Amino acid sequence: MRRLRHRNTDQLDASIPGGRARVDNRTKALLTRLEPGDVAVIDHQDIDRLAAEGLVQKQVRVVINAARSSTGRYPNLGPLLLCSAGINVIDQAGPKVMQIPEGTRVEIEDGAIFGIMNGERQQIAKGKVLQLQEVEKTLDVAKQGIAVELDRFAENTIGYIKDERDVLLEAARLPDVKTDFRAQHVLVVVRGPGYKEDFVALRGYIREVKPLLIGVDGGADAIIDAGMQPDMIIGDMDSVTTEALLSGAELVVHAYPGGHAPGLERIEALDIPCILYESPGTSEDIAMLLAFERGAELIVAVGTHANLIEFLDKGRKGMASTFLVRLRVGPILVDAKGVGRLYRGRVRSMDLLMLIGAAIVAMTVVVAMSPVMRLEMRAIWLQIHGLWFHIEQAVFS
Repeated sequence: MRRLRHRNTDQLDASIPGGRARVDNRTKALLTRLEPGDVAVIDHQDIDRLAAEGLVQKQVRVVINAARSSTGRYPNLGPLLLCSAGINVIDQAGPKVMQIPEGTRVEIEDGAIFGIMNGERQQIAKGKVLQLQEVEKTLDVAKQGIAVELDRFAENTIGYIKDERDVLLEAARLPDVKTDFRAQHVLVVVRGPGYKEDFVALRGYIREVKPLLIGVDGGADAIIDAGMQPDMIIGDMDSVTTEALLSGAELVVHAYPGGHAPGLERIEALDIPCILYESPGTSEDIAMLLAFERGAELIVAVGTHANLIEFLDKGRKGMASTFLVRLRVGPILVDAKGVGRLYRGRVRSMDLLMLIGAAIVAMTVVVAMSPVMRLEMRAIWLQIHGLWFHIEQAVFS
């Protein structure tokens, strides 16, 4: 994420510079269409860290949220990241804002949202301009109430064990894929906090071990951006680029209970073969279980969810499955979260001098051992000596 520009939002003018509206109920789908200076119109209760980082990276001017950006249910970092980055957030604007036509010019005054439509300025809705101090206070209160969410998460986990224990205990329901996982290292890339940096930090490992590369939804694009090709892509396919879908990777479309998958229509329109797999859990669960049950030697996870806040950020009942799947595949699972920040090597002056010294020694050895090189060096020396003699003659004559 780019460096945050801290700004006191109490000093915001009553009139906030507007821009072109981009509207979508799914924030991660909207990110693919945003341009710097746009107004992002979303319906996202409890904006999570990943969504906020995406909006900051896209350099949007304003975020209009139909829902409440932070309910206080748990300490979600999204609103804090947006306000700290100097992005104006209009909160609780109501469902009418989701009806704003795509591309409409939007202006904001005192939280009131105006659209320029058919040459006329019309008020569409009114929200609340979030202040940084208020967001920080809400976050502090939410931290104190995290125990309640922990209890809910535990109940959810127990319920999932009862309903989906066959997925955890046996591989009978897993999709029948062509990719061969046996005795392979498998690198699973999920679009999570710091996933791009962590993936790049593993270049040496990828080059030497050549693991199978599995992209989970947008994680596939991180693989392609690094100049590599995914072996498999797993997800609902709503946030994967067409380039990734056409990369030749085996596609497993994750459908939610009932068979719905947001990106299935795209796959069918592109006429790409795929496997449709219905599961109440998450796409990263499917990737890990597939690798584990099909005989992988090691699973290296990048960008996956590793703590309670990240589980709650997803806001889905199936996040309990991620916790349980980690217990299932634990013996061969290595989490690479934060590896990109663990160590950043730099070339020291002493190391450089030692390298130059070693090169000089190597050249000296080559000259000493080769008669041809000795003759060549002697000829060069004689030429230098003759040139110096002529210079002396010219100076002193």
